[in-house]
Amino acid sequence: MLVAAGREASESAKQWVYRVLRRAVMTGQFEPGDPVTINGLAETLGVSAMPVREALHRLVADGALELLDNRRVRVPDLDPQRFEEVLEARIALETRAAERAMPFIDEARLARLRAFDQQADEALARRDFGRLVEANFDFHRCLYEARPGTVMLPLIESLWLRLAPFMRRAGETLSTTYQIDRHAEALAAIVARNPEALKAAIAADIRDGTGHLGHKHFEQMGVGGRAV
Repeated sequence: MLVAAGREASESAKQWVYRVLRRAVMTGQFEPGDPVTINGLAETLGVSAMPVREALHRLVADGALELLDNRRVRVPDLDPQRFEEVLEARIALETRAAERAMPFIDEARLARLRAFDQQADEALARRDFGRLVEANFDFHRCLYEARPGTVMLPLIESLWLRLAPFMRRAGETLSTTYQIDRHAEALAAIVARNPEALKAAIAADIRDGTGHLGHKHFEQMGVGGRAV
């Protein structure tokens, strides 16, 4: 079910619709392979078709949605090879973004990071995977945007858009073997001002979280293996 954020006073209808739909894709509110209809979204959001159409075109350009031959739009799925490419791209970009952000993290931001980590832990305990995906992205975004004027965050978010719907589905295979809190390791590295430990924690978080779920999902589906 689409959950729409409130519209800011300064936002136009098309800006708001794009923000709502982008957030919905990024938090797994759409399933891979699901068709996305302009009229249905317009009715749900209480707007005309025009801002929805424009938002969908932007999301296709972002790689979050794909345009079919019949001009319909759907949420793309991932095969093992594409999954590995996106995973490795996340690790490369996010470890560097974390390293560059570390000098700008103050006590107020550290408190926000701890709050997002707690929200993720609570969602995991409830097995609320939709909220877990959202809290995880909030933690990472809060970390990377500490560096003023960073150009990496939009690139990173474009990768999240490709992974989030898939990860929401893969969450059905969530295993109790994933016990290490890599966010806690990242927080400890920030307190210690240890950039190498922070990079290692972020890389491990992506591999043990997203990577673990993805590989487990493909194994259970009997699809391929890890790309090399």
